[in-house]
Amino acid sequence: MSNDPRQVAYNVLTSVELDGAYANLLLQKAVYPLNKRDAGFVTELVYGTLRLQGRYDAMIDECATNVDRLQPEVRIALRLGAHQICAMRVPSRAAVYETVDLVGRMVGRSPTGLVNAVLRKIAGEADWYNRILDRPEGYYEWYSHPEWVVRGFREALALEGAADKIEALLEKDNEAAELTLVARPGVAERPADAEPTPLSPFGYYWHGNPGKLREVRDGRVAAQDEGSQLVALMAADVPVEGRDEQWLDLCAGPGGKAALLAALARQRGAFLTANEIQPHRADLVAKSVRQFEDVVEVICDDGRLVGESAPGAFDRILIDAPCTGLGSLRRRPEARWRRTESDLTNLTRLQAELIDSAVAALRPGGVLTYVTCSPHPAETVEQVAGALERHSLSIVAPVAPLIALCAPHPLPGAVQLWPYRDNTDAMFAVALRREK
Repeated sequence: MSNDPRQVAYNVLTSVELDGAYANLLLQKAVYPLNKRDAGFVTELVYGTLRLQGRYDAMIDECATNVDRLQPEVRIALRLGAHQICAMRVPSRAAVYETVDLVGRMVGRSPTGLVNAVLRKIAGEADWYNRILDRPEGYYEWYSHPEWVVRGFREALALEGAADKIEALLEKDNEAAELTLVARPGVAERPADAEPTPLSPFGYYWHGNPGKLREVRDGRVAAQDEGSQLVALMAADVPVEGRDEQWLDLCAGPGGKAALLAALARQRGAFLTANEIQPHRADLVAKSVRQFEDVVEVICDDGRLVGESAPGAFDRILIDAPCTGLGSLRRRPEARWRRTESDLTNLTRLQAELIDSAVAALRPGGVLTYVTCSPHPAETVEQVAGALERHSLSIVAPVAPLIALCAPHPLPGAVQLWPYRDNTDAMFAVALRREK
């Protein structure tokens, strides 16, 4: 494995682009042997290039001829070079030289002249903002989000009377998210010198590689966005009527929310069933909850069948539904280039089927918390409206601190978090009580 940061970044991006790999999983392994400075450089190269890929592709298309013949590997290297020139404190001459050298080593000498010429043109343009905005798709290219994603974001913001915040949201999506850790209650505490997150009592910010912390390796602490922590807390804290002993995480993989729920279940004398349909993800759940094995059972089943196999068995249910993931584009920037609008059809159908199963598995008076890491109305307000029509459900307002975030939303009691406003992933959550 190379220790050259640019080559490490290039290898990760090539796997993401050509093999469908996940950048966050590859980066964990790729940067582990590197020193802190090089690890940070690689991380910014990979995530920054992915976030602004649309903008850099527009630059490349403006500066290169015969772009349809451009090898994918060469385009990846050009994006890397463009990011160093346009968004990092790398001198343009060094960025050009290093990228040409990288292409020579990884692709061959033939395209090096083209790479040199294109990057010099990119470095020499003084007003890329207006040049790109003059292109037919320039708005979406400059802000580096597909048109259908921007349209969905704008619709979601408009529901709150905040359509004018679209550019603030897109710009925030193109920035690096702060790394947030969770100290799982009962087995860990926030360090006294850590900077706490504003709302989660267990979250704190961390600078560095969390994989090198002993508390992370043994499962007492984990990387978890504050928004993810908050919706898990909402699922655990919203009041139920009657007993509060049997909890279900219906779509538990990879296990972050399940582990937080398990920690709280132990403190409250409850038992958590963590269900995951995919065996390899169920293994990740089991690893995540290993500190709480006495109060957790991990099962591998189709969540759409749980209502039939365990009718009325649970007091609390969390559905962290499979979704487009558009709320976590700061952390998983490649998702914006992989998802398509057509994905919504299958995903929303699955979400509705999971809700129907969860309602059947929930006892009257129990509460179902429906969560998506997407603000798209088709996956949030429209999905909830359909559930309220099909079932005898009522929305239950969350308790503090999330109650303060409910006011602007068109579904009274629902929560929509935003990166630009809350510095979290764009998580949506609503608690639904089964009435009969």
